[in-house]
Amino acid sequence: MPQPGNSKGKPNEPGRDNGPQKPGQPAPPKPGRGYFGWIFVLVLVLLMIVVVNTLSPKAEDVDMAEIQALWNEGSLKDVVIDSDAVVATRTDVDPEAKVQFKFGNNNRELHTKTIAELTDNNYREDPSPPIWVYLLMNPFLVMIVFFLIIWFLIIRGLRGAGGAGGMLGNFGKSRHKVMAKDSTGVTFDDVAGIDEAREELTEIVEFLKHPRKFMRLGGRIPRGVLLVGPPGCGKTLLAKAIAGEADVPFFSISGSDFVEMFVGVGASRVRDLFKQAKESSPCIIFLDEIDAVGRRRGSGFSSGGHDEREQTLNAILVEMDGFESADQVIVVAATNRADVLDPALTRPGRFDRQVAVSLPDIKGRYEILNVHSRRVKLGPDVDLQKIARGTPMFSGAELAAIMNEAAVAATMLEKDFIEQEDLEEARDKVRWGRSRKSRVIEEAERIATAYHEAGHAVLQCLLPDGDPLHKVTIIPRGQAMGATFSFPEKDRYGYSLKWIRSTMRVVCGGRIAEQRKTSDISSGAAMDIEQLTQLAKAMVLEWGMSDRLGFVKYTPSDQGDMFGHEKEYSEQTAAIIDEEIQRFANEAYEDASELLEQNWEKVVAVAEALLKHETLTSDEVHALMRGESLSKPSVSDLLSAESRRQRESTPSSNPRPEEDDDGLDRGVVPHPA
Repeated sequence: MPQPGNSKGKPNEPGRDNGPQKPGQPAPPKPGRGYFGWIFVLVLVLLMIVVVNTLSPKAEDVDMAEIQALWNEGSLKDVVIDSDAVVATRTDVDPEAKVQFKFGNNNRELHTKTIAELTDNNYREDPSPPIWVYLLMNPFLVMIVFFLIIWFLIIRGLRGAGGAGGMLGNFGKSRHKVMAKDSTGVTFDDVAGIDEAREELTEIVEFLKHPRKFMRLGGRIPRGVLLVGPPGCGKTLLAKAIAGEADVPFFSISGSDFVEMFVGVGASRVRDLFKQAKESSPCIIFLDEIDAVGRRRGSGFSSGGHDEREQTLNAILVEMDGFESADQVIVVAATNRADVLDPALTRPGRFDRQVAVSLPDIKGRYEILNVHSRRVKLGPDVDLQKIARGTPMFSGAELAAIMNEAAVAATMLEKDFIEQEDLEEARDKVRWGRSRKSRVIEEAERIATAYHEAGHAVLQCLLPDGDPLHKVTIIPRGQAMGATFSFPEKDRYGYSLKWIRSTMRVVCGGRIAEQRKTSDISSGAAMDIEQLTQLAKAMVLEWGMSDRLGFVKYTPSDQGDMFGHEKEYSEQTAAIIDEEIQRFANEAYEDASELLEQNWEKVVAVAEALLKHETLTSDEVHALMRGESLSKPSVSDLLSAESRRQRESTPSSNPRPEEDDDGLDRGVVPHPA
């Protein structure tokens, strides 16, 4: 259910690590291509040599007498004396044909003298090449080396894939990360707003550091700790703080990393993870998003056959139940769907503790803002207590985003520090989206939006049991054409009937005021209708606030985990439920219509002020409802003043703005409205 009273607006229309790194040691180098690149280049070179040797012309072996005869006939040229042969080109047969006479190293001087006399010193000698040249020129040796390289690559691949699984053995290896104390940079000092959860996990860290102190009275180590809470409340941050505080190995893995396309891989990875953890005990295993593999067995839609997820869950259950008392391995898991977890997983003996990591209260929000303000520069006008009070139901992640967005906005405006208005704008941006001040809106739609928001704002001020008004605007923000913001005086963990009735009447005020002014209705009340319907349904189905249906809950348990679930009540009861929901909605609409009818002049005053100023604070709305007028300049006045300042700062040599025949200056850009 969305936070009631916050916004009533018009929406727009159509690998595993090698281990913990010790302090002071440099970071391990990034893995490269290894030797395979060099081996590939070597293979290419060998293949080129083979090709060259194959395509090069072969020399014909002859004796010295035939060489002398061919020379005398003029059929030889380019005579070369090599280390063990006389090589020449024969021109009478083929210009590329070669002949050679092998003489051996012992007879080199004799044959060199013979060739010198025969050719009248018209020859040349080549120095003896190294032995490896002869080896590379040998095609048989090249092929042998080539096959040896291929054999080496295949054997290495098989060993790399290793294990009992053969070449697919790597799929069964756990893909966890091992985090050291100094690798996270997060300690319990960085965790705020969830003191109880931090204290429980501090006990776990203390147990790992001093196990004998706890075992002195016969206590045993907890098997597991389950962190449960909405997204963004700090479950993963707590896990990082444990790694930062404990001097033990910290194995971190996500639930989705257990499941692959191969059957049995998840269970194999679970066994591998717990095996390494036991070898490194004492240690901590952190399973993030455990609901990916820990869902209740036998529920939901199943296509039949082998269920890989259930096999993975069974492996986790067996491993956690098989711990020895001296293993000193603690499993910390995090999820935001504890209702769908299998009961065998959450029973004592596996997850002995369930730590609720809930949304922070006003004190917690203030502490979280203080933690995140350490890295930014705050101005003297910043009141974090006011920001904490104005952010009910905000998670720790949203509060961190507020501080970051305020820093970005202040930087873009070239400020020296963050001011209070930057934090206010960042809060609205995080929850409702960025304001779109440049959007051009038709006048008729602008008027309808102004009266729509004025209807919300006036009822918010008139109804004492609802949340106080904070501000109202007709500047588009996110998906809304305008918005009315409330400012709760306290954190609300339950909803009273008086508060619900007031909130339902407030959300009806927008459609009623818009219809009375324009004699038409639009889709701008879609968000209001949705919020009203959700409140009415919850009153009837969950909260037992209907006199006709009594103190009974009609929504099924584990609603999100059932497939094709049927209603647990009769058709007659379903008809009464529909009637009661309709009755609550109609009563709210009629009461809101009556209130706005009695205070219509106040709605008109607020709407006209919105058309003039676009944004009004709570004090300004109350002043208008008392019949007072506002002295602040309108948006058009501010734009005109800004345009005059720009013209005055322009050098006199620049051409003046164009003027019409009536002498009026047309250089001022009018407001889009």
